Formats: sequence, structure tokens, C-alpha cells
Amino acid sequence: MSTSEHVALAQELLGLVERRITDPLEILFGSAEQVEPIRKQLRIEAEVWAAQLLGPDHALAVRTAARLIAAAFPGDGPFDPPDAWWRTAFGRAVARRAGHPGREAVPFATAGAMLGITRQGVHDLVKRNKLDRHPDGGVTTRSVHARLNQPLEPHASRRDHH
Repeated sequence: MSTSEHVALAQELLGLVERRITDPLEILFGSAEQVEPIRKQLRIEAEVWAAQLLGPDHALAVRTAARLIAAAFPGDGPFDPPDAWWRTAFGRAVARRAGHPGREAVPFATAGAMLGITRQGVHDLVKRNKLDRHPDGGVTTRSVHARLNQPLEPHASRRDHH
């Protein structure tokens, strides 16, 4: 985990929870000063959550991702964010630590967003057996998650171009 990655994730989580949870509380209470202690604690918690999501404890990272998703994106159906969400700091952390919660397969465009590559790049990885095609279409989330977590090979980018 790099410091810049941690800082970006903590700032994003702080903004997300403020917009989705704390701001509505301020509106309901009709007072910013009633919510200020929550905002103060939230700044601390965002740092902790970022450390948990990026840290070495995989189970803790998955639990933290699940708690944050449940709180910030409540709904009656399964969590199914737009492709652009996977390009956010939180989306990248969730993809790397938990994969796509609740989906066995994702379309090529979503897999590309999760991997930070183009849809064509996903097609190429499927063709080269680096990602698994799902029998019902798309790519298995298991293979996307595995790809995100495999160690980088030295000079891999050079080898991929030849």
C-alpha cells in the first residue's frame, strides 16, 4: 500500500460517507453543530477504513468493504454499481479485496473497469486464457479477482507486447 493510495482512498471514503450519511443527518436534525461530532469521528474512521481495505488482513478488508457498501449504498437488490464506480479508489480497493460482491460473472466492459483496462483488453486476456469466460456470457468475477491479486512479473509489460 502506498501513502498516496491510502490518502486518496481515505479522502474518497470521507466524502462518500459525508454525502450519503452525514449530510442527510444534518438536514434531518436541522443543525450542523449536532452533526459536527460525527464528522470529527468520521475523519478518523475514514483513515482506519482505508488502512483496513489496503492492509494485509484479507478477511478484515472484505468485512470492511461489505460494511461500507451496506451503509453507503443501501438497497433491496444486490449491489451492482456502474462501471465508472470501479475506477474510483474505493471501487479499486473492493475489486482487489472482494471482487464483485454478489455476481458470479460480469460483462467485458465491467471486467475492464475493474481491471483498469479497455473492453478490448479483456477480450485479449480471455483469448490468452488469462481470464475465464463465463458459460452464460461475460467473464467470471473469480478470474478478475485472481488477476487483480496476482503478483506482477518483472518486465511483464514488455513481454505482453511481443
